[in-house]
Amino acid sequence: MKIDSLNKLAWRKFKKNKLAFFSLLYLLFCLFISVFAVPFLPDNTPMANNMNIELATLPPLSKITFLKIPKSKNPESSYISSFFLGKELNCDKIAISSYQKLDKGIIFSPYASKIEKVFYGKYYIDKQIFFLGTDKYGRDLLSRLVYATRISFAIGFISVFISLILGLILGLTAGYYRGIVDDIIMWFVNVMWSIPTLMLVIAITLALGKGFWQVFVAVGLTMWVEVARIVRGQVLLIRELEFVQAANILGLKESRVIFKHILPNISGPIIVISAINFAAAILIEAGLSFLGVGAQPPMPSWGSMIKDHYAFIVMQKEYLAILPGLAIMFSVLSFTLLGNGLRDAFDVKE
Repeated sequence: MKIDSLNKLAWRKFKKNKLAFFSLLYLLFCLFISVFAVPFLPDNTPMANNMNIELATLPPLSKITFLKIPKSKNPESSYISSFFLGKELNCDKIAISSYQKLDKGIIFSPYASKIEKVFYGKYYIDKQIFFLGTDKYGRDLLSRLVYATRISFAIGFISVFISLILGLILGLTAGYYRGIVDDIIMWFVNVMWSIPTLMLVIAITLALGKGFWQVFVAVGLTMWVEVARIVRGQVLLIRELEFVQAANILGLKESRVIFKHILPNISGPIIVISAINFAAAILIEAGLSFLGVGAQPPMPSWGSMIKDHYAFIVMQKEYLAILPGLAIMFSVLSFTLLGNGLRDAFDVKE
């Protein structure tokens, strides 16, 4: 008779939770799109920052004709860099409302203008559909949302990684050695716990400066407290079990007991708290960007997109603020459902 491992049993239970499993698929889809969809976006320039002020706040599904005039010197970029980070335009891109071809040139009227201009030389005519419209700077909203997804997921992942490193080190140390070591570490944890998270993040951000890496460092340094408390509690329970005591009696090194016997047996709660912290990191990053101390322009962020367009809610352009808000809501909800599903899957009592 074959006996399944605890991980296989947990995975089987997790797949039966439809909401949690669908949330996992949704998050994997968002991750895949944010990483690999850049070359296929309507605006695949770096940070989707191609501005056309005359095209500001176009409604969804707007179709615009562009006159493309090749540049004398193409911007240099590697294939990998262009694929993942986007590439600079190799032409001047002009939105036009009408045009008439000539033998060696073109007569055109710029968008929202009645003035006719003449250009002689090599050119291309291209038509682009703005599936979700444009923002107040005339940038493609769909492309900005996809880039913002990458930013939020990157900050969430790195922040959770930082919090795991700090939380595991302090939690394992406090739970295993107990005594005065535990008292000192838990005193520090309680002090950090008493400080409001958002205020602490803002203070760290102001100290380190505004920018991308400062955000995930600041968020990561505020989320390790929960990890440390949970890890410490689990270690206090596990270290009293027979197999840990047997390992100590055999004279195994403390590092081997901690990392090979205790740590694998508390992986379930660690995975759950990581999923919950990921959702918290997305919310905190969006809040920081909304306040202007998070990701800085032109880097897109869901929070900064809401900040730029919340005034349009009363101007019949409410989708400009609602769409990034929905992106935040669905991502946080998915991570929360994923965390609940993982908690139920790793619960041996059920």
